[in-house]
Amino acid sequence: ERWGDVETPYYGVSSIDCWSFIGWLLDIQSPPTGGWCLQFVFCDFLNCYVPLPYDLQFPFNCPKSNNWLFLIIPDKIITIVMKELFEQLALCIERGKADQSTNYPPDMQGQKGASELTRELLAAGASPDDILKKALMVGMKRIGDRFEVGKAYIPDLLIAAKAMYAAMAHLKPYFDSGAMQHRGTMIIATVQGDLHDIGKNLVKMVMEGEGWRVIDLGTNVPAEKILQALDEHPDSIVGLSALLTTTMLNMEPITRQVKQRFGHVPVYIGGAAVSQSFCDQIGADGYFPDPQSLAQYLRNHQ
Repeated sequence: ERWGDVETPYYGVSSIDCWSFIGWLLDIQSPPTGGWCLQFVFCDFLNCYVPLPYDLQFPFNCPKSNNWLFLIIPDKIITIVMKELFEQLALCIERGKADQSTNYPPDMQGQKGASELTRELLAAGASPDDILKKALMVGMKRIGDRFEVGKAYIPDLLIAAKAMYAAMAHLKPYFDSGAMQHRGTMIIATVQGDLHDIGKNLVKMVMEGEGWRVIDLGTNVPAEKILQALDEHPDSIVGLSALLTTTMLNMEPITRQVKQRFGHVPVYIGGAAVSQSFCDQIGADGYFPDPQSLAQYLRNHQ
């Protein structure tokens, strides 16, 4: 096909010099300077991408955000996409930059945070699933990997959780409407007699960042409450937490009753007091010393 007066082949389909086309279409006289590497995508051509190394300015009236531009012309939709936007959002999750007003981290003061970037992506037409997989899960995996090797600590995970929840607040309506599907459902609880919840909350945060729906039953949870939750959500997995050697013993009757009534439901355990040998002893399906190891296991087995 011909666009303007120039025609050159690109991956077997017709294309033209990027800026000549944009300039012809929008009547822009010359390219501004800049460093962003952008792309415009011909949506009706399979895998046809043309690199455009200019920082476009938007003095014209069209649907736009700071990072996306949609131009609708006869039979063509041209999308100019900054891939760095997903990377910026992933970085905000990893570093714990919840929104623009937060002062943490200090080197990102005044910059857009997870909330603004997520809202901007949605307004520009990015799919919630892409936002989850290409940004939120990426950021959560990075902070989880750092935690696993001792380069990040519990406060870092909690700050990352705050940023992730700021982004997830914009995705929740898509989950609620059914437009976006969770990877699965996890019922999580600190067992009866135990009031500690930091470990449980960290697991909840990581699992939600992985795209799971988490039903948090809280602390000091008896077996009956977990079984009731399974009656309502029979295709769930169960996560049990205990910090104390005295309360970890309550994991055994819970696991036994879950297996008796819901034989297909896996039960995973964690907490400072428990171990793999205790997991084997009570018949649970897995022991995980930290949230990231559970997330990695489920990525490979669910």
